[in-house]
Amino acid sequence: MKLNVYDLHKSFGTKVVLDGVNASFEQGKIYALLGRNGSGKTTFFNCVSQEIPFDSGTITLEPHETLTPQDVGYVYATPTLPEFLTGYEFLAFFCDINKDKGLDRKDINTYFDKIQFDIDDRHKLIKEYSLGMRNKLQMISILMLKPKVLFLDEPLTSFDVVASVEMKKLLVSIKESCIMILATHVLQIAKDICDEVVILHHGTTKMLSHDAISDPNFEDEILEMLSEPHEKQTSNV
Repeated sequence: MKLNVYDLHKSFGTKVVLDGVNASFEQGKIYALLGRNGSGKTTFFNCVSQEIPFDSGTITLEPHETLTPQDVGYVYATPTLPEFLTGYEFLAFFCDINKDKGLDRKDINTYFDKIQFDIDDRHKLIKEYSLGMRNKLQMISILMLKPKVLFLDEPLTSFDVVASVEMKKLLVSIKESCIMILATHVLQIAKDICDEVVILHHGTTKMLSHDAISDPNFEDEILEMLSEPHEKQTSNV
């Protein structure tokens, strides 16, 4: 399975955010999407997942012809969850409304266990959760759907050290079943779990191989790329 993005354009008024993005992403790999603040990482996710319309371009999912919203799981940087429910109640409701996709309440505690979500916390109101706990809960709900394409927008920055390690292990364990793209500002996360890196800069993309990630000068090279003025940036994916 492969996600292909061809000549993707998106502007907001006179502000050009995506200026002909071309990229291919394969199942079984974790891709780091790196870019400066405002570079368009979230816009890229929103366009590909059809959260917002894009101006022009083509998005395909091989061997199918069209990527649908049902194919995509999207883990937001700041989740919006019903604070009047407990974590367990939310997942029970989520299972009920997604029965047609094979979700079952009996699996809830299994998913909680996967990320070592404390038993007591499962039955607390979401309004009492920290941001890290909310992100864990959001992550569980998305993983239960087993999406073909998984977008993660800064998913690990709110976790403590232990939870971050747990989540990294979980992401690596499921990467064979989906196409996973992780937007992050933290280069160490890219080095720890990602197979390839995609640089988004001045509206276009450049892909780096795993060899580049393991290069001792990786961080310096990324900083140099993201400091290039607009006229030097080209897309060679």
